[in-house]
Amino acid sequence: MINIYDPKRCFKVGSLLGCLALLNAATCGITPARAADAAFTQFIASLWPEAQAARVSRQTFDRETRGLEPDYKLPDLILPGRPATGAPSQAEFVQVPADYVREKTIARLAGEGQRLMQKHRAALDAIEKQFGVPAAIVLAIWGRETDYGRYALPHDTLRVVATQAYVGRRKDQYRGEFILALKLLGEGVVTRKTFRSSWAGATGLTQFLPSEYYKHGVDFDGDGRVDIWHSVPDALASAAKQLVNKGWRPGLRWAYEVRAPANVDCTMGTPEASRPIGEWLRAGFVPVRGQKLFAAEQAQPASLLQPEGIYGPSFLTTKNYFVIKEYNFSDLYVLFVGHLSDRMTNRQPFATPWSASTQLRTTAVEAMQKHLTRIGLYKDKIDGKAGMLTRSALGAYQKSAGIKVDCWPSEAVLQSMSVR
Repeated sequence: MINIYDPKRCFKVGSLLGCLALLNAATCGITPARAADAAFTQFIASLWPEAQAARVSRQTFDRETRGLEPDYKLPDLILPGRPATGAPSQAEFVQVPADYVREKTIARLAGEGQRLMQKHRAALDAIEKQFGVPAAIVLAIWGRETDYGRYALPHDTLRVVATQAYVGRRKDQYRGEFILALKLLGEGVVTRKTFRSSWAGATGLTQFLPSEYYKHGVDFDGDGRVDIWHSVPDALASAAKQLVNKGWRPGLRWAYEVRAPANVDCTMGTPEASRPIGEWLRAGFVPVRGQKLFAAEQAQPASLLQPEGIYGPSFLTTKNYFVIKEYNFSDLYVLFVGHLSDRMTNRQPFATPWSASTQLRTTAVEAMQKHLTRIGLYKDKIDGKAGMLTRSALGAYQKSAGIKVDCWPSEAVLQSMSVR
């Protein structure tokens, strides 16, 4: 049960009218949950001017918002009287690499991707010719996002973006997504029944937010409409255009798996520590399986990625690695998509196996990040995610504390910091 009325501090729901509704509900004996829903209704009503400015009709606004209720079970919400719910329920942020990039899953999706590559060969060739994005990359995105369309997205998109706009961590962003979701419905682009999404409001075969649909959507099958829910050519071309719009460079690999030297300094594993691949090779990093890199490849700048610190595989990541990361801001997501795309043309798994590492709870990683921030080693978000910058900062801490430097958030490091 959610009580968002406090006589000492009215919860901000977007308008004074919403606060008055809460006060009235509290004094008239309405339950807190119903009061919250009344405030939500007032909040949604307050968005009409923004919808009108975006050319959403009053008829569409009233029809689609009638009876709309918030979904307080979604992650990434800030609910008064309850602990903040966090986005780390995403597998990208709570699973170790061996669990996320699971060999059995990769092998299955790679086999299916090869079949789909033949089925959609004409469209994929045309997409690569126009956008410079390989067929295997867009297929891998489709496979990861919705299992090539087999995964039924569980949420009503409009309800998701409305809830996130109301009590989410990124309210301003989702106000815009809510308005554009209404616009999609009003323009007849998609029906409410088909308009299903993830908990974060991403929809379609390749998982676009409403704003991404308008920025990157492509009518590639030539039927006069951009349909990322049913048209495979439209969905894959839209994914390719999004990558191009984010900086994709044709002809450039996403990453190279390498064997790191025994004395590797894992604190170098940040996007900023970029140098030509040839310099990494001269420093002792060796491409796996005897792979030879051309001079043009060695001239490309790359960053070191060690997803498990000094354990498990190491990679030299190119500009295109970070472009894919713009699609989903997770190293494991990019590893999954990149490796899956490679497996469609090469059956070999990673040369170095993943270690049997365990992942600390999000709250423990948050505690580490706060401690690292206090001592000046970390300047990024406190989000409980052990990404590149967190792992590098952990390595710097380990150096200063005189303990083993492995750039991995372990229980031993947490105890060394004496934080919880």
